[in-house]
Amino acid sequence: MQFSVVSVNKDIQGGTPCFAGTRVPVVSLFDHLEGGYTIDYFVSQFPSVKREQVVTLLQEMKEWAEHESLAPATR
Repeated sequence: MQFSVVSVNKDIQGGTPCFAGTRVPVVSLFDHLEGGYTIDYFVSQFPSVKREQVVTLLQEMKEWAEHESLAPATR
């Protein structure tokens, strides 16, 4: 699955998924959320990431999770 606000480029952070137009790894967002920080705090620490990018990513991931099936493929 591709997300509209995520880019992967082997020349940026070694191909780690980053917020598009930045060098900020997406995993940084989840590390902050796991640590109890808010989205607003995250974007204050990474000003190149826009709040709208974070919200869009979370919405797209939610839609993916709601529709993705983990059932084994049938032959």
